[in-house]
Amino acid sequence: MEYLKTPSLFRERILALNGIGQKLPIIMDEVQKVPYILNEVHWLIENKGLSFVLCGSSARKLKRGHANLLGGRAWRYEMVPLTTREIGEYSLLKVLNQGLIPSHYTAPEEHYRKSLKAYVTDYLKEEVFEEGIVRNVQAFSRFFDALAYCQGELINYSNVARDCGVDAKTVREYFHIMEDTLIGTMLLPFIKRKSRDLITQTPKFYLFDVGVSGYIAGRIVPEEKGEQFGRALEHFIFMELKAYSRYCEKDFEISYWRTKTGLEVDFVLGPGAVCVEVKGTDSVKPGDLKGIKAFSEDYKPKMAIVVCNEKEPRLSGGVNIMPWKVFLERLWSGNVIR
Repeated sequence: MEYLKTPSLFRERILALNGIGQKLPIIMDEVQKVPYILNEVHWLIENKGLSFVLCGSSARKLKRGHANLLGGRAWRYEMVPLTTREIGEYSLLKVLNQGLIPSHYTAPEEHYRKSLKAYVTDYLKEEVFEEGIVRNVQAFSRFFDALAYCQGELINYSNVARDCGVDAKTVREYFHIMEDTLIGTMLLPFIKRKSRDLITQTPKFYLFDVGVSGYIAGRIVPEEKGEQFGRALEHFIFMELKAYSRYCEKDFEISYWRTKTGLEVDFVLGPGAVCVEVKGTDSVKPGDLKGIKAFSEDYKPKMAIVVCNEKEPRLSGGVNIMPWKVFLERLWSGNVIR
């Protein structure tokens, strides 16, 4: 609170540090809550050559407050929940149900729902409310609950607005808030050229963690089959793709492809070099390949992949059918997209 009133106190206290205190990186968390302290950070970088690690859960408040964003002096890293590269041996059902936020993933099975409940009700909603960027708290709470039904689906702003009791323009703003506070990601349609009658403009939405999404939806995945398993597996694969892109500094775009006749590919990577469809089945049938084969005919990707629950990889008509674990191993080894 004192830094909000007098940001210069931060500089003065840092300057009072002796020896090694000024040589080590200085770590600051929740920096978005004290935007003007970045002016002091800027001065200390420029005049004293100090190093900082600045952490925050939202850039929205910094931008709206015209804070000093240290242009050219700071590298930006987006952190995501744990990845399969970090957790070693794991149970897929545990990942899909508990999610990959460290405290939830490591919680005992009998307690993880309580951890998720506390996180969603006491942190996520309050995180948005505290920033003062939502005026209608009740409408936003209804919107937050409705996110479960938007997960991985084409967003119908009018339907969501009707459920929340606000207009579609307000709902669009709510989705932007979700992105700015890193709670969710909008997945845009892949549009390279129109060779089919495509659905355009309408995005999809994914929350940042499969466990949080499952809690909001009231979903528990008891076994590795069925519609709910397929939805959760798709979300999990998206999380891994996003993490790989960020952490390995590939920075490729992830989009989806869908025609008005219902042909669809879940994820298109980069400019269309790789397409990925996720199927929660242990037996991929020819009918499951219609969308990805249609995309391949139009765009000639270097690799077309169906991620599934089969036990062994195989090749069917130019489509690589991969068990999810094989896919993730190849992804993190750099053998899916370079």
